[in-house]
Amino acid sequence: MQGKFITLEGIDGAGKTTQLAWLTEILKNHGIDFVVTREPGGTALGEKLRLLLLDRSISMHPETEALLMFAARREHLDQVILPALAEGQWVVSDRFTDASFAYQGGGRKLEYSKLAVLEQWVQADLQPDLTLYFDIPVEIAQQRINQIKHADRFEQEQFDFFQRVRQAYLQRVKQFPDRMYKIDSSQSLVEVKSAVEKALRVLLKHD
Repeated sequence: MQGKFITLEGIDGAGKTTQLAWLTEILKNHGIDFVVTREPGGTALGEKLRLLLLDRSISMHPETEALLMFAARREHLDQVILPALAEGQWVVSDRFTDASFAYQGGGRKLEYSKLAVLEQWVQADLQPDLTLYFDIPVEIAQQRINQIKHADRFEQEQFDFFQRVRQAYLQRVKQFPDRMYKIDSSQSLVEVKSAVEKALRVLLKHD
C-alpha cells in the first residue's frame, strides 16, 4: 500500500517545529509507520546544500538559489521520499515545493513559470496528500525571529520579503484547496494542535 505524504509550510517564525512534534505524536498514537525529513536537506548532499543556502555570508542569484533547492529536492525524492512511500510508510516533510513558490517566487520575485518547469522536471505529477500551511502575521513571526541569536540567510530578511512570502503561500492555498489546509498559528497552542488533529482526520480515515 502506498504511503501518505504530508508537508508542513509557513514563513519563518510560524512555529512549525512545535507543530511537527504534535503531528508525529498523533501518527504514533495511530500506530502509523512514518519518516520525518526536511527541506532543504534530508540527504547527505541535501544537508550540504542546506548549509550553502542558509549561510548568511554567501550571496547568490535568485535563480541559483532555486536551482540548488530543486537539486536538493531531486535527491530527497530519490533517496528518501519515494522509497518510503513505496514501502507504505508515511512521509512528513518540513517544507517541500510550496516553499520554493513562496520563497523564491514570492520572496525573491522569481517568475512562477520558471519554478513550474523545475517542479515538473523534478517531481512530475507527485504532490503531497496533505499540506499544513501555518499562517501567521509577519509582525508576530518577526518578533519570534528577533529572539534568534544567529538568524540564517532567510531569517535575516526584512519585513517586505516575508510579506511577499506569506502572500505567495496564501495564493497557493487558494490554488490548491484540496490538499492545502490553512491553520492560524497565531492562535493558542491548544487551538493550533486541535486544528492539526482535525486536518489529519481525513487521511487517517483512509488509512
